[in-house]
Amino acid sequence: MHPRRPDGFDGLGYRGGARDEPGFGGAFPARSFSSASDLSRWVTSPPDIPGSRNLHWAEESPPRGAPAPCTPPEGPAEGPCPGGAGRSGGEGLGGVQGRASQQLNRFAGFGIGLASLFTENVLAHPCIVLRRQCQVNYHARHYHLTPFTVINIMYSFNKTQGPRALWKGMGSTFIVQGITLGAEGIISEFTPLPREISHKWNPKQIGEHLLLKSLTYIVAMPFYSASLIETVQSEIIRDGAGILECVKEGIGRAIGLGVPHSKRLLPLLSLVFPTVLHGVLHYVISSVVQKVVLLILKRKAYDSHLAESASPVQSMLDAYFPELIANFVASLCSDVTLYPLETVLHRLHVQGTRTIIDNTDLGYEVLPINTQYEGMRDCVSTIRQEEGALGFYKGFGAVVVQYTLHAAVLQITKIIYSTLLQNSA
Repeated sequence: MHPRRPDGFDGLGYRGGARDEPGFGGAFPARSFSSASDLSRWVTSPPDIPGSRNLHWAEESPPRGAPAPCTPPEGPAEGPCPGGAGRSGGEGLGGVQGRASQQLNRFAGFGIGLASLFTENVLAHPCIVLRRQCQVNYHARHYHLTPFTVINIMYSFNKTQGPRALWKGMGSTFIVQGITLGAEGIISEFTPLPREISHKWNPKQIGEHLLLKSLTYIVAMPFYSASLIETVQSEIIRDGAGILECVKEGIGRAIGLGVPHSKRLLPLLSLVFPTVLHGVLHYVISSVVQKVVLLILKRKAYDSHLAESASPVQSMLDAYFPELIANFVASLCSDVTLYPLETVLHRLHVQGTRTIIDNTDLGYEVLPINTQYEGMRDCVSTIRQEEGALGFYKGFGAVVVQYTLHAAVLQITKIIYSTLLQNSA
């Protein structure tokens, strides 16, 4: 099950975690499986403020309160080293320029990370809404496998129901992410299950870590079901539920009270296996791809630095963008690989909840969900027989639009950042 969505299913995956954590323990892994000492000197910042304390190649992290190391500018020196032995009554021109450059780097790093998070969790949300509606719509004759039909149907929904039809359920996805992170922290605190994988990992440690992830997905599962319903429920029949309705509905689904449902509603016990399977596979694929891509990018940047062929602007870009690119590629690979399983999972979660969705063929009118799957195996065989192999990929065009938009924002941010660095040089 994967919002924009973290290392597990949508809204449930854990995307946080320290960047310096090895193994599968973080969504932005910054240390490769290689033990080369050269790579270990490339230190990156924590994920909350990307680039805020990024260090350059061959630099050591200065102790708290200590003056910054002197880095003489290229060419002849224009002033004494600030804070050094040659300092005489004032800060040199090189020191002032260095401080300005550091401030610009921190601001730019923060902006790059913020732009990526905004794109992943806000701008891409309409694509997630349409993607889920297509996945659960077994009536649909148009599968929306290309981005062209997806953009057309999104325009129709916006025209008939307004912009709220494309951003519905966004608040609940953040709530589910918060519940997931909280559950994982609490479980790891009161159990010996490791939240991160140490550098000297072993199969037992990996198994315990994946068990922690599985328990986290199980705890967040009823809230994910409630969030899924909010994102696919038609805006035409919505009654303006509050932002905490997801929590109320999730608790009701867990205890079996207060939620209108039919006899076709599958018990949560039947949803445990597909939910955990999707979440763990999504997390493993994403983590492995991140490690591989980040290792390749760092090797490339390091070789370029040794050859002294990279410009100062390119060196700065290499300090901020590898982790963003690795995260982008990892999310794309895991979403594409597990899309059929996600389709099955969403249909099982929505069945029997009396959900009314939009007609994704016309762009107006509504349709009820009246599926009668007995479980995961029955759902897979029914989709294959009645809708064909492409039935598992309904709404896949929304994934293309989502990641095209994300790639465009990353590229625009890179261009803006390069321009700022060149102007400040």
